[in-house]
Amino acid sequence: MIRARRALLLALLAAPVACSSTPPPDAPMQSLARGPRIVFSYETLDGGALSTATVAGRYTVIAFVATYDDSSHAQARFLSTLVRRHVPRINAGLVVLEPPHHKLLVESFAKVVDPPYPVAMADEATIAGAGPFQGLHHVPSLVILDPQGREVFRNFGLASADALDAALRALEQGKAPQTNAP
Repeated sequence: MIRARRALLLALLAAPVACSSTPPPDAPMQSLARGPRIVFSYETLDGGALSTATVAGRYTVIAFVATYDDSSHAQARFLSTLVRRHVPRINAGLVVLEPPHHKLLVESFAKVVDPPYPVAMADEATIAGAGPFQGLHHVPSLVILDPQGREVFRNFGLASADALDAALRALEQGKAPQTNAP
């Protein structure tokens, strides 16, 4: 009986060593993903789509903003800087969390910010914090999706271009980036 307990204890103590949680350098990003592929589609101001299909194959940064919020304006500009630094390695998009009757405001916002990425209007579910990006109804906030469309980073509040740069570098190295989201 004592030998069996001792053997079990030794096996349990040895298990963490045998099952290292650090992925090898060439490991897929799956271990950093927060769940399955996110399926989404938002209509862009130019009549196109910002969707799972249009961003597939690259890391994608999607910011959630509002026209009335100064931090959202700054987030859109920081995202523009990030895109210019990483073209063509990443995709980006802006999802404006405002109802359809605010489209004129959103168009004015887009003209002022002049982003090098698509600007889309959120649907009602996303505005309410539900929909494909659950919990992202605070402005600004953002996610980074991996090339397969799975969430690998989430941030609430303003994130500078340098902070987003650091997050992307960490992801490219197979490391989990710093985030302020639970």
